[in-house]
Amino acid sequence: MSRKNKIEQFIDALEITDAGAEGKALGRWNDKVVFVPFAVPGDVLKVRVVRNKHSFMEARIVEILSPSPKRIVPTCEHYGLCGGCKWQNMNYPAQLFYKQKLVVDNLERIGKLSLPEVSPILGSEDVYAYRNKMEYTFSDRRWLAEEDMPLAAEGKVNTNGCGFHLPSMFDKILDIQHCYLQDSIGDDIRLAAKKYAEEHNMPFWNPRAQTGLMRNLIIRNTTTGDLMVIVVFACNDDKNAALLQYLADTFPQISSLMFIINEKANDSITDLPVQLFKGENYITEQMEDLRFKVGPVSFFQTNTKQACALYDVVRNFAELTGNEIVYDLYTGTGTIANFVAKKAKKVVGIEYVPSAIKDAEENSAFNGIDNTVFYAGDMAKVLTSSFIQENGIPDVIITDPPRAGMHPDVVAQLLAVRPRTIVYVSCNPATQARDVAMMTECYTITKVQPVDMFPHTQHVENVMQLTRK
Repeated sequence: MSRKNKIEQFIDALEITDAGAEGKALGRWNDKVVFVPFAVPGDVLKVRVVRNKHSFMEARIVEILSPSPKRIVPTCEHYGLCGGCKWQNMNYPAQLFYKQKLVVDNLERIGKLSLPEVSPILGSEDVYAYRNKMEYTFSDRRWLAEEDMPLAAEGKVNTNGCGFHLPSMFDKILDIQHCYLQDSIGDDIRLAAKKYAEEHNMPFWNPRAQTGLMRNLIIRNTTTGDLMVIVVFACNDDKNAALLQYLADTFPQISSLMFIINEKANDSITDLPVQLFKGENYITEQMEDLRFKVGPVSFFQTNTKQACALYDVVRNFAELTGNEIVYDLYTGTGTIANFVAKKAKKVVGIEYVPSAIKDAEENSAFNGIDNTVFYAGDMAKVLTSSFIQENGIPDVIITDPPRAGMHPDVVAQLLAVRPRTIVYVSCNPATQARDVAMMTECYTITKVQPVDMFPHTQHVENVMQLTRK
């Protein structure tokens, strides 16, 4: 039988029992796990099977026969097309429940770890407008509804867009009217920039042909009221300055207005010079009594209020008395290092990216902190016996690695150093479970605290305290 004539398979009453990875929920049918996007635990669905493998199926919703009591109407008009906020159709208490379950399942099933009582997850005070940074892309190939495609072929539909990449489509942009993740000023600036560019014949970027002028728009804001806008152009053009001046005049609240010329094929900007058009070349964020300089390419946690809650957990888990030497691995721009410095004797930060170390040093100086020192380099190569002899044997090690977790050599070095306490911060409980499993011969897991940084997504942060046996 040809693929074209293959008989479609349906499941008439699939009960969704759990929330899974990548925003998919799951149920079971004839001993197989069935993954279903946009489903909510508690739903009973009619679904169409789109992939049938030996141990699992993937399916799509045909009809909601009985909606889950956890199901809500998504706030955003772009839900279902935009790749973000995939849990927006589930109430927030349920989101927190499944995030906590995700943490526990990863630690117990992957790491085979014996856990103490896991503290209730810390939910985000704000579930919308919580992000302090948004990045948008201009494209002359926006996503079109099927009925609009013939009109677009005839040139009767505007195909320009400014928004987010559709999942798995590098050249298709979903044109965003309103995004609830940032303060509404972000929408105002994006829509104004798009309208001005169209009215003044500033062509939008085409990633296939590598043509156009308007490429990206980055908007950063802070709880202190600062506002940074960065426009990325494909080349120098006389019209660039006019657009920037228009934004400066229309939005006087912009405290840092900058631009970048990106002539490369990709959208990466960290290796490109950032040019100041108006205001300061940084904005200032505040956590407790600390102020942090945030530059155009600086890393800073995108949910400021929850970052403060997260760092407070880290500091509490470190159990500092003021006499300890603390090593902060993967320190980034030194936010955690500076956050704990006032309760430590000395903090040593290590980070792979040299520019981040510069930011960390500036933030220490900015706050009058004189008991921090920062080093740039590969973690496995920097953290040597001679380095420890120079900087002191750490009483506490804080580690906050990227999603891939720690290299086994770094784990081995931690075990060789054997500080009294390790505080492990992770955005990926699966790799955290793997790493901690390698430490349990020498360390006991004494505290576990999940923290929700990103409402309406499946992502969750987790902090673990390990105490030397």
